[in-house]
Amino acid sequence: MRDFCRSVEVGRLVGLWRYPVKSMAAEPLDQVDVSWFGLAGDRRWAFLRDRVMGSGFPWLTIREVGPMQHYRPKLKDPGKPDGCQIVVQTPGGRVLAVDDPELAAELGPGVCAIKQNRGVFDTFPLSLITTQTISSLSTQVGFDLHVQRFRPNFLVQVDGNEAYPEDAWLGRVLRIGSMRFRVDKRDGRCVVITVDPETSQRQNTILRTVAQERQGCLGVYGTPVEPGMVSLYDRVFLEVWR
Repeated sequence: MRDFCRSVEVGRLVGLWRYPVKSMAAEPLDQVDVSWFGLAGDRRWAFLRDRVMGSGFPWLTIREVGPMQHYRPKLKDPGKPDGCQIVVQTPGGRVLAVDDPELAAELGPGVCAIKQNRGVFDTFPLSLITTQTISSLSTQVGFDLHVQRFRPNFLVQVDGNEAYPEDAWLGRVLRIGSMRFRVDKRDGRCVVITVDPETSQRQNTILRTVAQERQGCLGVYGTPVEPGMVSLYDRVFLEVWR
């Protein structure tokens, strides 16, 4: 008997974000085109730390500058996200071009901006977490956790109350809107999740709990297998082979 594929609805997309500048604030979206290189305009710019060009990880991030996430980037021409200019509103209210030397100077001595057309990703171009996962971890640490601690592209509300449901999707394909992507890997977490997105204060118990209870992982990474359009509140389907 030949195998065939059917799609099973597993939830709904309730949060959609891109990060035009790595480690700066999220840009919430109602709709976005997803290419082979991730969400249009996602992490196309980053800032380099001083004197680390030979490093395997030269990027300036929330690890080094917690308040970096209070800088709010925005695409000036959303219709042409990979070719247009990005402007950044600083915590002080100034609006500067992403490559303005004054912006780099605010972030630290010797810092400079760089553009990467294929995106500056830690591992894979797409990231997803479920509301159930955030709720389950919140219960474990004893306080509510803001979704932006985890900086996902997709926040999915899954049917049912199973904790950490996205773990079961590893190696499978999800469809959201007209886009399909393979769930490749659990998302290994670092100190970034300890930084409160509103206050920049650090709460180390979060990472400690993830390390002890979740093998250091929370949420999943993925790779597009069919580019397409994704909209907020799209239904999410899991492809099942028989």
